[in-house]
Amino acid sequence: MSGAAATRPSFADAEGLRAVLQRLHGAGAAGWSDDPEAAELMRYAVDKYGALARKHGLESGDAAWAAFDVMRTRAAREADDPWAVVTRAVQITMIAEERANGLLCSTHQARRPHVSANHDAERFSDRDNPLYDYHPAFRVEATHELFDDRADEADAAPTGAWEAADQATGLFTLLGWPSETARAGIDYICCRLIESGSRSSAHEVLRRDRHALALLDLDRRSWAAMLRIVLGNPSPDHAHTTAGRGVLLRLLVGHQPAELLTDDTLVKAISDAAPAMTGSDHAF
Repeated sequence: MSGAAATRPSFADAEGLRAVLQRLHGAGAAGWSDDPEAAELMRYAVDKYGALARKHGLESGDAAWAAFDVMRTRAAREADDPWAVVTRAVQITMIAEERANGLLCSTHQARRPHVSANHDAERFSDRDNPLYDYHPAFRVEATHELFDDRADEADAAPTGAWEAADQATGLFTLLGWPSETARAGIDYICCRLIESGSRSSAHEVLRRDRHALALLDLDRRSWAAMLRIVLGNPSPDHAHTTAGRGVLLRLLVGHQPAELLTDDTLVKAISDAAPAMTGSDHAF
């Protein structure tokens, strides 16, 4: 017989563990605190379940504590294979501990399916792109769809969204923008908005779109101002303000062009951003 087998503790097999657990249970609380074999059993549990604990980002002592809890139960003492019961219980506890650490809740709560189904808690700073830029919970949507699909028929009546785009073009033209530039710019923004699906995403894409500057013959100042005016200021601080909603959304939800012309801040922003006139104007 090898030396390793000769020094193998008696509780390493199922029958030996059952005998030790029954004896310690009969001795009461003092059995676990004073019995030398109990201390040896817990050191054995630390070694046995250390790898399992590390797999779930925990310490070996956490696994030994979970083993200690289940070893004191009747289920472990009377099981056909006490080690199988202990191992399974430790595994379940390690999973729950890991989920509890991720969810920032107690282990007891993490064992509940409706709680453990949630994703781990995250800090806003953990991501390259702030969570509020794309998560639906932080998005303010229009009451209606911002852009409807245009009907295939050539004589189909325009939808409310396209009427809003026409009105926005007229507003820019009235306040000093060349009509062709205003029309092309707003149509370009509308196309990207349909592709992106949200105003914040469209603004981010268009802000870096150099092709648009060349196509529309606009400088960065005028293009950035047009995006901010049409789509709204993307800053979360402006999310619930008129500046944050943008001209398109304001027109879509019922604001009239004449009403927008009474907004001095908006009128000044559009006028100041206007490029040099190159053709005739066209108002509403």
